[in-house]
Amino acid sequence: MAAIAAALCLTSATMVLLPASSSAATGPGGETVADGGHTARISRTEYGVPHIVARDFDGLGYGYGYAFAQDNVCELADQVVTMRGERSRFFGPDGESEGSNLASDTYYGGQLRAGTVQRLLDQKAPLGPTAELRRMVEGYAAGYNRYLRDTGVDKLPDPRCKGKAWVRPVTALDVWGIVHDLNGATGAVPLAPDIGEAAPPTAAGEHTAATAGTSGKRTPSPFATLGRGPAADFGSNGWALGRDATRTGNAMVLANPHLPWVGGNFRFYQVQLTIPGTLDVSGAGLYGTPLVEIGHNRNLAWTHTASDAQHTSFYALKLVPGDPTRYVVDGRTERMTSRTVPVTVRTGNGKLSTVDRTLYTSRFGPVLSSGWTTKTAYAVRDANADNLRSMNTWLAMGKARNLAQLRTAQNTYQGIPWTYTLAADTSGGTYFTDSSVVPHLTDEQLERCARPDSEEGPSALDGSTSACAWGSDPDALVPGIYGPSHQPRLSRTDYVANSNNGPRYTNPEAPLTGFPGAYDSDPRLGQRAQLGLRMIAERADGTDGLGAPGFTGRTLRASALGNRVLSPETGRDDLVGMCRAHPRLTATNGKEVDVRQACVTLARWDTRADTFSRGAALWATFFDHLFEAGPPDTWRRVPYDPAQPLTTPRGIKGDDVRVRRALADAVQDFAARDLPVDTELGTVQKWAGIPLSGCNGDKGCFNVLEASPDSGTGTPTAGAFGTSFLMAVELTPDGPRTRTLLTYGQSANPASPHYTDQTRLFSRKQWVTERFTQSEIASDPALKVTTLTR
Repeated sequence: MAAIAAALCLTSATMVLLPASSSAATGPGGETVADGGHTARISRTEYGVPHIVARDFDGLGYGYGYAFAQDNVCELADQVVTMRGERSRFFGPDGESEGSNLASDTYYGGQLRAGTVQRLLDQKAPLGPTAELRRMVEGYAAGYNRYLRDTGVDKLPDPRCKGKAWVRPVTALDVWGIVHDLNGATGAVPLAPDIGEAAPPTAAGEHTAATAGTSGKRTPSPFATLGRGPAADFGSNGWALGRDATRTGNAMVLANPHLPWVGGNFRFYQVQLTIPGTLDVSGAGLYGTPLVEIGHNRNLAWTHTASDAQHTSFYALKLVPGDPTRYVVDGRTERMTSRTVPVTVRTGNGKLSTVDRTLYTSRFGPVLSSGWTTKTAYAVRDANADNLRSMNTWLAMGKARNLAQLRTAQNTYQGIPWTYTLAADTSGGTYFTDSSVVPHLTDEQLERCARPDSEEGPSALDGSTSACAWGSDPDALVPGIYGPSHQPRLSRTDYVANSNNGPRYTNPEAPLTGFPGAYDSDPRLGQRAQLGLRMIAERADGTDGLGAPGFTGRTLRASALGNRVLSPETGRDDLVGMCRAHPRLTATNGKEVDVRQACVTLARWDTRADTFSRGAALWATFFDHLFEAGPPDTWRRVPYDPAQPLTTPRGIKGDDVRVRRALADAVQDFAARDLPVDTELGTVQKWAGIPLSGCNGDKGCFNVLEASPDSGTGTPTAGAFGTSFLMAVELTPDGPRTRTLLTYGQSANPASPHYTDQTRLFSRKQWVTERFTQSEIASDPALKVTTLTR
């Protein structure tokens, strides 16, 4: 009763009790502190989801920062250590993952000394943040600091950072640095170690001697993963279903982003943000960002998937003989710009010292360590290097009441960094666009300026001529990018869908054409994208086994977690036919392997990737070996046919020696791990001991999940990747009806009850019913309300 009474107090008194506008100020240590009348109410419902209500943006940010700190204080503290270039100071020069702390600190320290983020903040909107956002970010930092002050670093509930010197108050500039870093996630940011290690080659050798860095830890070359578009590393499924695709005539949106489960940069946090009469948006935002980036309000819902466009360009610099820091453009030499960055380093005995590092920059952007010889160097130009506009865009989207206003928000701020947008509104219409920040490179430039891959560097543009530089559009907000008039767009009343494929087949009934090639690095559909379109088509005619044609809330959720896998749907029978005819196969190591039990397992398998599926783990291992054997088209029964983009390639050539060898190798792998070939999938992929469904998208799994038996455990935490925040929303005339699932829970703290509570739901395919209205929130019997006043 006490909880309900508190909730009723919140409902009836929200406008009365929240005082007038406030602001934030800077404390004696440079941290952001509350100044004036910050007031926010945090109402936590099932699974720890905070619903934050305030009168103004200062208070809204204040409540959000405080709530986030309650669940993830260590994550934000760790992100800030990175943004300030202080990882070597606290953790030593060697990092736990790829690259070194020293290289990272060189990159981020260089950003700070250059004043990159502050320069963007000094601009007025739309280039710089709006006044509302500035107040919200100041409030967010102040709210986080309030939690630290109230709790005390020595009494933090998360043992990973309890009492640690690196947990300190934060500033608004720190938060904006996290936002800027997120925007560069498909450009310069993953190259930070390579940029931080860059140094001219020695006179004696062709290759740079600096790739090992002062730390002694070699930074891997970035070229194997960069240049493929963000969809190569991040993934998502997104559907916007219009009135012609649903049984009720109400629009629906499915959000299903696939991102890492470990590391604050790309984990989602679920929240509802409300300023009565101004903003009421619910969904999820990435850690350290003060807004909802995937979500809905009463009239509009949207999601994002990673765009296949290129948001970064590599340039090959032609160096001057005898001076690897000078390069030639249009027949004239230019000198690279160098910046000295002092980095504080903690040695093995705990003492601190300062190491002076140097960053090198060309007219095309930062110079990389990899590939820097006496003849050639590579620079990277990131279209999001000057983008702090993303938060403006997302705030305006959260306020939008229909698709037209969403389009206006994106056209006005042009800040979506690297994703597609799929949206629907209460009219029953749907909308797709790639409004992301894309370099203005014409198709002619891409063909004429391209230099092929080499052992030393990536596919790059010719940096010896200004004719290969980025152009501009008259309607672009900043130079060098395409404006809204060139962006792929599609409006429909049936559906738009994307699974990280290019824009062309957003809806196969109306293929998108005529946009610049920079928006589509590969027009072919991957297995997961093909499956997604097949699932929508089968739901339209009712042939998917889920009942009468047309989507309902129930069938939308069942489709999302049905764990269908395209590769066995089209190729399992081919493989079973082969192994029945050839029960003994030769493995790669030359040994003969009995595959009869494997053949029986695959024949009995229902081709799904459920936790209890017997055969899914074997199939995944078989396919991993098959991918290693060569490009898919060479062992597919039906190769890719441009005239049949939705159904090719498909099948498996049973008579191909690589197929036979891959199955034998898979059986050997299971034997080596002392696992039966019919091991349930949930036995080999878990999160903190909880069985997980799904598989890799390359195998055609719609519910993408990659994990090990130890994921979610250990120090540092063993990682996982895949389905993260699920949202299935129906926009009814009476308001949104939404189910959600945050697969790894609200907290990254292993000691928190919200570390695995939703993982258990995910394992059982159960969803959380969202509470959106104040009456729905108040009716939660477990409701907990916190009122913050300053």
